[in-house]
Amino acid sequence: MTDSIFPYLPKELIAQALQASPGNEIESGKFDSPESSAALAVNTFGFFLERPADLPPLSGTETNGWPARVVAIEKCVRFPWRGGKHPWLDAYAETGTHMIGIESKRYEPFRGPSNKTFSDAYRRRVWGEHMGPFEKLRDQLAKRKVEFHHLDAVQLVKHAFGLRTHASKNSKQAILLYLYAEPSSWPNGKIIPEVRIQKHREEVALFGEFVRHAEVDYKHLTYKQLLSTLEESENEEVRRHAQNISERFHPL
Repeated sequence: MTDSIFPYLPKELIAQALQASPGNEIESGKFDSPESSAALAVNTFGFFLERPADLPPLSGTETNGWPARVVAIEKCVRFPWRGGKHPWLDAYAETGTHMIGIESKRYEPFRGPSNKTFSDAYRRRVWGEHMGPFEKLRDQLAKRKVEFHHLDAVQLVKHAFGLRTHASKNSKQAILLYLYAEPSSWPNGKIIPEVRIQKHREEVALFGEFVRHAEVDYKHLTYKQLLSTLEESENEEVRRHAQNISERFHPL
């Protein structure tokens, strides 16, 4: 197993999750890259796989049925059809009332715009009566009436559709949480211009305006905010874990 995972984490469970996902993170060597987003998310949430109740309520979701009953990494939330590709969430937390799907980003917002798009399958009328804001944004993105240059809006819309399907089958409410780092420089020391960081922040907020009042609630959170929450935990091991994340991955 890779040395990029903290030795105190449940490596067997983490390995099983990574091997089941389509990303091929370990075998390809991507997981050990100093730019790896997966390594940051897996180490952060892998700590809670066997102790979900120790994950503090995530900012913006405090009233949504905490404590967590399940925490997972590399969670597949399937669309309401067989075949094809289905969304894989970087992390996932389930409370008594909500399913929270987490998409984590590190350096990706600063690598240039995504070329992803939607196949015709996404236009099927299978998303229920209250996903109109996401469906409208889907169509605007497909027709390039709106463009995001730092935020992967297409991926988030797809995740919302999968999460809605998963939550409705289990009679729970869904939250799509966009969790992102704001590194000041690349691992080689090259500075990330502040204007690009600010543009990403603006697109994060703009996405929320587009999908307001949809069945899947959209939240966003920085790793700085998340680690601050972990550092305030009453559990000393959680606080120490937050410090380890900060010292190794420098996500701020």
